[in-house]
Formats: sequence, structure tokens, C-alpha cells
Amino acid sequence: MPPSPSNALTASSILEAAKALVRRFGETKTNMVDIGRALGVSHAALYRLYRSKGAIMDAIVEEAMRDEEALAVAHVAGDGPAADRLLAMLLDLHRRKRERFIGDREIHDLYRRILVERPDMIAAYAERMTALIARLIAQAVERGEWKVDDVDIASGVVRDAVTVFIHPALVAQLIMADAPIETMLRDTVATLSRAFQAGVDYRSPA
Repeated sequence: MPPSPSNALTASSILEAAKALVRRFGETKTNMVDIGRALGVSHAALYRLYRSKGAIMDAIVEEAMRDEEALAVAHVAGDGPAADRLLAMLLDLHRRKRERFIGDREIHDLYRRILVERPDMIAAYAERMTALIARLIAQAVERGEWKVDDVDIASGVVRDAVTVFIHPALVAQLIMADAPIETMLRDTVATLSRAFQAGVDYRSPA
């Protein structure tokens, strides 16, 4: 039974109703009327919180991005060697994307569309995640685990090196190809970590 209108109309309840409909019918067959009906309210009432269906779809993906960011924050704030925390963070992020592709395909496909159509959202997400990687690298430098003279450059290098294991479209391709993804990810992180441990001087001429 749908919730009563007095209790239904929150941003969270709208997103939950929209996700349920997307999972059942797909994004293209989900509309504002259906979302309102699922909540027991007129679709016109939804516009007080979201200006359009597109805004709701964006918010669903933003919610997923914030969930991934929180997952990464937990590793950055944790204890242990930086190399171990970086690997654990990236494995968890990859597994979250993998689970979505295998078990939540409609939301995965929505995420992929947003990647193409909302570069502003993706740029902001990438900036936040790169900043978290930079924090982890800075911690390692301060503790003497790694020797890196430019944390910002190093964080960008890590981001670019591991994007193939995190980007929804690329994760899908690797899964479909039955690639040994986690082994590849472990090898990539090991290479980066050993380079940082040996010392990387970005400011010196090549």
C-alpha cells in the first residue's frame, strides 16, 4: 500500500519510488505520473522538490556517487599502510560498480547515461574522488611511506590509472570479456605503490 501523501513527499521517498519503477520498467518507461501514483500523490506535487523527471534521474545517480564517496572516505580515514588502504578502497569501489552491473542493471544503465549526458556531474564527482586520493597520498608522504613531490599530480596519475576498473562502461566491458579484473587492479596498485615508495619527482626534468 502506498504511503499517505502527508508522509510520502520527501526527496528521499521520491527517489526510492523512482528507483523502484526504474528497476521494474526501465528509465524510459518511468514518468512523473507513475512516480506520483506510487507515492499516492498527484504528479504535480513532485515538482515542489524536483523540477522534472530528468532532475530525479540525476539525483538517483548523485545518490550513488555520494555512496561511493562515503565508501572511499572510510578507507582514507582508516588505519594501516597507504598502499593497503588504497587497494582496499579501489577494490570496494570496483565491487560496488560490479554489483550494480550484475544485479541492478537498470540503475547501472542510468548511471552510464548520466556519464555521457551530464559531464558537469561527472567532473564534480571525479574532482571529489581525486581529492580523496590526494589526501591518502599526502598521509603516506607525511608518514614517510611514500616519496612524492607533487601530491596533486600523483593523485591524478592514480585516478587515470584505475579509471578502467571504476568507470561503469569500462567495468561492463571487462566483465563481459571475463577479464581477471581484481588481479589487474591489484597489479596496477602494486606498481603505483612501489613507484611512490621508491620516490617520484615530478618537478625534475625528465
